[in-house]
Amino acid sequence: MARRGGDRDTDAAGEGGVGHRVECRLDELLARRGMTVTQLARRVGVTVVNLSVLKNNRARAVRFSTLTALCDALDCQPGDLFRVVPGRPGQPTDRAPSRSA
Repeated sequence: MARRGGDRDTDAAGEGGVGHRVECRLDELLARRGMTVTQLARRVGVTVVNLSVLKNNRARAVRFSTLTALCDALDCQPGDLFRVVPGRPGQPTDRAPSRSA
């Protein structure tokens, strides 16, 4: 997927992209701190769009500098922001596991 200029800290996975099981818990952290995505974007220096990509689990990469800024702004550790969900390797987080009858 082509990226436009500007902030390039996150890269949305296109259709057919490699799945992963990393889940972003940004919604939970924002709610606990009474902060909006817009407020966080201003504090961290990234676009609201890129935070939304991250928040909605569509990001494929995050720069360490952005991760550090997020953790500083949210007063958290990377493990508070991300977790690996149980499942098979390569199984995307946004799809339910298939069940056989």
